[in-house]
Amino acid sequence: MNRITWLLVLIAVMTFASCKVERLTPVAESTKDISGDWTVISATRNGTDLMSIVDFSQFKVSFKDGKYTLINKLPFLVSNDGAYSFDDPQYPFKISFTPTGKTAVATAFTYPIVNGIRQLTLTFSPGCPGNTYVYTFKKAN
Repeated sequence: MNRITWLLVLIAVMTFASCKVERLTPVAESTKDISGDWTVISATRNGTDLMSIVDFSQFKVSFKDGKYTLINKLPFLVSNDGAYSFDDPQYPFKISFTPTGKTAVATAFTYPIVNGIRQLTLTFSPGCPGNTYVYTFKKAN
């Protein structure tokens, strides 16, 4: 009987000693880097396609070192160059544009990868809240 008890205790000790709790630390999400020139690949107003009505081929938004530049300006959330910032550098849901000498304007921001290509989508209502624009950009080569 002692042997069986001793054997059961030994098996229990080995079982508990073999169980190790792994402490996993989440991998830190990198900050979103949108540096570079971005061109419009899709634009809608209230769900209506604007690409066939407006020539977006020359319009670009250039991001560099916390600043943005509008190239060949078209109707956009802001009309002057300035600085930009995210509500959260790692998990941004909003981007704020601050034109030089003016107040900041924030808008919804998504940064998905679609068919292997990084995209940037901005949803905004300049002036009239009844009009919602959605511009989708891709990085220019």
